[in-house]
Amino acid sequence: MAKKQKSILTKDSLAFLKNYLNNPSPTGFEKEGQKLWLQYLKPYIDDTIVDPYGSAVGVINPEAAFKVVIEAHADEISWFVNYVSPEGLIYVIRNGGSDQAIAPSMRVNIHTEKGIVKAVFGWPAIHTRLRSAEGKDPQPKVDNIFIDCGARNRKEVEELGIHVGCVVTFDANFEELAYDNYVCRAMDNRVGGFMIAEVARLLKENKQRLPFGLYIVNAVQEEVGLRGAEMIAKRIKPNVAIITDVTHDTTTPMINKNIEGEIKCGNGPSITYGPAVHNILRDLIIKTAKKENIPHQLHAVSRSTGTDTDAFAYSNDGTPSALISIPLRYMHTTVEMIKKDDIENTIRLIYETLLNMTPKTNFQYL
Repeated sequence: MAKKQKSILTKDSLAFLKNYLNNPSPTGFEKEGQKLWLQYLKPYIDDTIVDPYGSAVGVINPEAAFKVVIEAHADEISWFVNYVSPEGLIYVIRNGGSDQAIAPSMRVNIHTEKGIVKAVFGWPAIHTRLRSAEGKDPQPKVDNIFIDCGARNRKEVEELGIHVGCVVTFDANFEELAYDNYVCRAMDNRVGGFMIAEVARLLKENKQRLPFGLYIVNAVQEEVGLRGAEMIAKRIKPNVAIITDVTHDTTTPMINKNIEGEIKCGNGPSITYGPAVHNILRDLIIKTAKKENIPHQLHAVSRSTGTDTDAFAYSNDGTPSALISIPLRYMHTTVEMIKKDDIENTIRLIYETLLNMTPKTNFQYL
């Protein structure tokens, strides 16, 4: 068993993590979260880049010709107001991979120009729900879930500043559970943004000078097709990219390990095998984990990784890219759960990998 390391997370960094997680940052509307992230990152970098859609980049050694990216995505799943009924009930469509099954009885924030409007996803009581001819309960679907903001007609809804296109986020903030488990909505993937910012902090505080330019990238719009990563990869044109995102803890019920593999919270970051993952870069990460005695797990994907790794790998005539994932329970719910040790070990693995890389590292297969 690996010897437990002294915590690398400071009081200030944990305070930032909580604040950053609690701040809403829905897909396409990541601005406020990006402001917080850049403010925290600023003391540890030399320069910043912000593209027109809001992907944010902190740069160390901006003059260097060889460019290495460490990347996460900033956005969280949410909903769009799609229709307001004459009775003042609000119907929605997804913004990203939002799960209708968890919506009933959830508290939400409706984001308007007048500010936040508090509301709930209503659901008929168990005594009154209309059942099918076979006696089956109705199931939550995108076309039957609805939001109640307290208004009782369409005019009252409009007077609150709510209109078609307003974004809705779940109202579920950071909590700490027993045994160093953290719970919050939007761990996917603001925990990634936190971890890459911590890598920059450690480099600065440990006075490590890298022989290349480091681009700490917090990309937007991953949840709707890796769009922010596509744009920023073309802008930066990196030589190498290390992406971090969440992956499924497969040890909870109703998950088939024969299909999903075995990944467990607390057993360290997961390193991915797959076509988009560059073999040499992946092996460098695995060797680093073994050398530094960092607990880690292995995961395989049959086609795409489903993360920004794919966008970077297939950009600019091909960019050697790899994926380091942090195990997470209950993805795309309001109770996404992560183990503190996994956060620290993922930070350590990215940090140590950077120290084991130079512009002379050969990433050519042939």
